[in-house]
Amino acid sequence: MISSTRQLHYGQLANGEDVTLVTLRNAHGIEVDIISYGGIITRMAVPDARGKFGDIVLGLDTLEEYVSSNPYFGALIGRYGNRIAEGRFTLDGEPFQLEPNDGDNHLHGGMEGFDKKNWGMEPFFSRNSAGVVMTLTSPDGDQGYPGQLETRVTYELTNNNELDMRFSAVTNKPTIVNMTQHSYFNLAGSGDVLGHELMINASQITPVGKGLIPTGEIITVDDGPFDFRRAKTIGQDIEAEDEQLRLGSGYDHNFVLKDEANDGLVLAARVSESGSGRVLEVFTVEPGVQFYSGNFLDGSLIGKGMVYEYRSGFCLEPQHFPNSPNEPGFPSTVLLPGDTYETRIVYRFSTVD
Repeated sequence: MISSTRQLHYGQLANGEDVTLVTLRNAHGIEVDIISYGGIITRMAVPDARGKFGDIVLGLDTLEEYVSSNPYFGALIGRYGNRIAEGRFTLDGEPFQLEPNDGDNHLHGGMEGFDKKNWGMEPFFSRNSAGVVMTLTSPDGDQGYPGQLETRVTYELTNNNELDMRFSAVTNKPTIVNMTQHSYFNLAGSGDVLGHELMINASQITPVGKGLIPTGEIITVDDGPFDFRRAKTIGQDIEAEDEQLRLGSGYDHNFVLKDEANDGLVLAARVSESGSGRVLEVFTVEPGVQFYSGNFLDGSLIGKGMVYEYRSGFCLEPQHFPNSPNEPGFPSTVLLPGDTYETRIVYRFSTVD
């Protein structure tokens, strides 16, 4: 068996644009489905410890459901992942107002962020991998952001059982960029995720205040409920008496992986699920990773024959820190003309007995 790609028609948007689905398959039979709308990963079929394949990501059943709902299932997030306080920031002395779409704050690029755009797709395959190159032009003023942004994301599924995602962007005006991938995982395939064992390679978090906006501090996890340096179940401390857990309704926090942004790939997190034996490792060059424990899933979304109940999926979103444009002490998310924004995320799949 060799790596391969398959391209199919997925649906049509109200403006008449066609939406395409590409299936990436590696030599070991792992498959990843990606649609051009939102660059969304709709399916990720990986084996369990007995060799039985199962889908480990939450998703919906039709294009219409992805268009009308906004859970960010599997989507590419941009221009700015996570929250910006009141949607406001200043760049080179000029104030900018983005659309508030999360209470008073701006979340994940706005109401029509990159998760709501129809991307260009160019599949490819080689002896050792199958992939697709996604491209998008975000015009000057899109969702309030300055500058025309030319964006490129490559999804590459390798025969090492890794989904390697490489992001790049250039701009014609100073702007801010903080892209990520927003898959919701459930390594068991169904049920809640509280029994999944999680390790996060971080000794600090950026604590939040009202609206889940970081306070600007960086604090240590200090053997408390946010200490995942040694693997423990997601559910072990999620109901602990803790102000940060109360504010997030569980875990919805940025964990600090590095003191500063650099291009060194690091292990951000490792998740395992004992029933299936499946293991997910997340690597990134980003300084932070947002861990979200599915606290806002409430049974209102249905897909793949399942009702997505409370905490039935988790997210690990590598990123620069939330609200960085308004926190000079955080790593910068500014992109200038002539420079290239680059980031990388790798999902590695394996099993244990």
